[in-house]
Amino acid sequence: MEIKRSDNGKTGLFYVELDGKKAAEMTYKHSGDQQITIVHTAVNDALKGQGVGHQLIHAAVDYLRENNLKAVAQCAFVKSVFDKKSEAFDDIIA
Repeated sequence: MEIKRSDNGKTGLFYVELDGKKAAEMTYKHSGDQQITIVHTAVNDALKGQGVGHQLIHAAVDYLRENNLKAVAQCAFVKSVFDKKSEAFDDIIA
């Protein structure tokens, strides 16, 4: 499954397309020079139960690490994953 990223310098998203339409997305906003705030994650019913939300998180974490950025999780789903596996994400959590 291909996860794409779009960013306009103020906000951005990681997303998955299904039949040419966004079927899953994780939105974020820039909250400083080296930090983003992950705002919301949504997965279409057609993709539920396939681990797509976790794949979006891992794509974001890879991006954060590659760009030496930190993240604040405002999204309850992402916050829950960060809290459960904090040792795996300590380096990117603001």
